[in-house]
Amino acid sequence: IGEKADESAIAAQDPGYCGSCYGGIEPEGGCCNSCEDVRKAYTAKGWAFKNADEIEQCIREGWSEHIREQASEGCNMFGHIEVNKVAGNFHFAPGKSFQQGGVHVHDLSSYQPGTSYDFSHTIHSLSYGQVANFANPLDGHSKSAEKGHYMYQYFVKVVSTKYQFLNGTVINTNQIAVTEHERETGTMGMGLPGVFFNYDISPMLVTYKEYKKPFAHFLTDVCAIVGGIFTVAGLLDSIIYTAEKNFRRKMEIGKAS
Repeated sequence: IGEKADESAIAAQDPGYCGSCYGGIEPEGGCCNSCEDVRKAYTAKGWAFKNADEIEQCIREGWSEHIREQASEGCNMFGHIEVNKVAGNFHFAPGKSFQQGGVHVHDLSSYQPGTSYDFSHTIHSLSYGQVANFANPLDGHSKSAEKGHYMYQYFVKVVSTKYQFLNGTVINTNQIAVTEHERETGTMGMGLPGVFFNYDISPMLVTYKEYKKPFAHFLTDVCAIVGGIFTVAGLLDSIIYTAEKNFRRKMEIGKAS
């Protein structure tokens, strides 16, 4: 492999170098000068990319070595995604993704057979829309994978929410409700290991409006409380009076006998 790498490196320095696509669909220029170009040619052909050690561009770039070096690494991902207001999903899964026959697929052929995929994860924060002063159910949520091929699915219901404050500030954001499911996919193609977020947009709008009670409402509440106290006091007085009256009657009957 070392001799091949030296030869391909020398060839790549040639301005007229045109790398082979190894049977894949050639790009517009007709040359595959990098390992990524060969992978794209294979994808366009509908082939799995699993012979990197036999492709000079990949040998030159040390592609297989990079894959092995990254086998035990983790990722810290952050950012934002713009989505349409329709049901959909986003996910984190191994392998290069591409569209084939109108289907979204991941190519896992570049990994060694029997590779375990550890999808233990911690969701530090997940929100839809502007961040507001409330906690989302997935903030700080952690999962530890018990086996090497595990699929974690989060089913998220997104509800549009509006906050209206006394100072006139309006915040349009979303609240989410989440249910989750996890299962082992195994090594027989019973699913793609990874972390999947399936979201659905609710047609409802929840509005929270901050307001100040007028003084008349305060007086009404006070009168209602006072009236309740007098009512309860009247009932207690009636009960005590009746009990005392019956007791005295019994005492008088006892003396007479």
